[in-house]
Amino acid sequence: MKTTTVLSLALLMAPLSSIADEPPAESQPPSESQDAEIRAAVASYVEAFNKHDAVALAAHWSPEAVYISRSSGERITGREAMEQEFAAIFEQRPDVRLEAKSVAVQAISPNIAVEHGTARVLRGDSEPEETNYTAVYMKRDGKWLLDRISEEAVVVNSRYERLKELQWLIGDWIDGDGEGAIRIECNWTANNNYITRRYTVSRDGEIQSSGLQIIGWDPKGQSIRSWLFDSDGGFVSGTWTNKNDHWYVQSTATLADGGSGSFTSVFQPIDGDSYTWQKINQIVDGQLLPNLDEVVVTRQ
Repeated sequence: MKTTTVLSLALLMAPLSSIADEPPAESQPPSESQDAEIRAAVASYVEAFNKHDAVALAAHWSPEAVYISRSSGERITGREAMEQEFAAIFEQRPDVRLEAKSVAVQAISPNIAVEHGTARVLRGDSEPEETNYTAVYMKRDGKWLLDRISEEAVVVNSRYERLKELQWLIGDWIDGDGEGAIRIECNWTANNNYITRRYTVSRDGEIQSSGLQIIGWDPKGQSIRSWLFDSDGGFVSGTWTNKNDHWYVQSTATLADGGSGSFTSVFQPIDGDSYTWQKINQIVDGQLLPNLDEVVVTRQ
């Protein structure tokens, strides 16, 4: 996916020079006022962009800013030229919107600050274009103005594309009543490469056991796989398949005492706040065990 710049000229423009060209400068934590003012400037920029207000958007930049248009390769200097470029972008792309999140602010001096953040460009039903950016701000006449920006495209995560069918698992869940219950916390890891499911089994308010399951995409086997580790010392590996709105997890287990087993877990999403779960075809050390009754797991 081609990624365009986000904050330099919002979509099609990039800074003439990058921050990497500058010698390193010592930074320090910003004052509360610096931090708040920079974050307010980011919010103001996004608001002006989403209103398609080219005049207000260009006013966020220093008068000496020089940029190169990605669309035409033209060198653009000064606010008037930037305003014209913004207006052309909004005319060509009336559905374009911007999202930005300020992650951290560093103070270089009372009048110079560096801000790090993430941004997304949205256009109708198209896939969002994401970047991580670093912006240099200069304070003039009491106002923080953008001096330059460097950006780095966020690489599309193929593992997330494989796992997003399991988005319905994400959240906090409970199976059981007040006396005995299984509580489950399910989250994406950083970069959405894996899903983690942490569970605790309790009775009368006391935790009896716990465990961690990690779900990911196996590129070699071309399948969704999981690995579960319980507090008793056992571990389970499973392979996930989706058939007729049911998820089947074919699992093999190594017990804490060295024994082995296998079973199938069956999940069926009901709605956004509940799903059913059942364990069937249990075999432990060659002995077939009864199926467990299907239970309803609800979102907390």
